Amino acid sequence: MKGIVAYDTYYGNTKLVAEAVLEQIKADGHEGELRNVREQYPAPPQGDFLFVGSPVRMGTVTRNTKRFVKKLDEAVWKDKPTAVYTTTGLMPRKFSDEKAKKTAEKWILGAGIKLRDLAKARGLNTADKLLYVEVKDSKGPLVDTGIEKTKQYTHEFLQTLKK
Repeated sequence: MKGIVAYDTYYGNTKLVAEAVLEQIKADGHEGELRNVREQYPAPPQGDFLFVGSPVRMGTVTRNTKRFVKKLDEAVWKDKPTAVYTTTGLMPRKFSDEKAKKTAEKWILGAGIKLRDLAKARGLNTADKLLYVEVKDSKGPLVDTGIEKTKQYTHEFLQTLKK
């Protein structure tokens, strides 16, 4: 099987996650192709499953990422397994109250949920579980466990394809 790993990035963190996804796809015995959503390619992406990722900026994924998902050929990608991942700021470990927790979740986690829902609305068979990889500062680097977490998520996603 072949996977397409699409990403957008500003400071290189989401690209690092995309490369880790691709590395795990290959480690699990599949083919893979990396696609930067900002670049033009001679042909549309063709594969059996898709990973699509974006940094979270101002509580949303990038326009380029949303545009990529909206431009996917529905006939080609309908019902194909899809995973969504984002790189986000650090999630606070403690909250002063429930309102603070909901606000943090909206700004940090909400973007990935909206991207997943956009992919589902386009007919993709999008996994409910999302991958969030935290970035230590606004420009990075990834948290120490980020690559390990990415590879584990990717491996688990690929295991669902065998069912």
